[in-house]
Amino acid sequence: MVDLSMNWPAIIVAALIPMILGAIYYGPLFGKTWRDSLGKTEDELKPNNAALAYGGALICAFLVSTSLNFIIQLVHKDINSAGELFVNTNSTFGHGALHGAILGLTFVGPVIISLSIFHKMNWKTVVLNVAFWSACFAIMGGILDVWK
Repeated sequence: MVDLSMNWPAIIVAALIPMILGAIYYGPLFGKTWRDSLGKTEDELKPNNAALAYGGALICAFLVSTSLNFIIQLVHKDINSAGELFVNTNSTFGHGALHGAILGLTFVGPVIISLSIFHKMNWKTVVLNVAFWSACFAIMGGILDVWK
């Protein structure tokens, strides 16, 4: 039987990454480029209800973090030559970040690209969003993998 443990402090910290990185990425780092790619002003992008917007985003990030925790744990399961299931001990930040980045690029990236086609988004917006979420998944994966 596969035992999937829940390290709630690691899951909660990883869930904060999109909020923290988003404040930097969509703020001083690429905020102007992102707003210009959307053709919007800073005021137009302010949420009508900040508590609802950021609370909802945090809940979504928590769901992502929980799922990412399960996926990384399942990736670390292996079978030895005797056919016994064991936990792979290769748990490093870089290893988890690699798994997170791959998931970000292969799961989230195609979803964003598909939506952007039908929403007729600017290619800059797509690249910025895919890069942001891939970076989030990488950092979240690194935290979840190393913090056992």
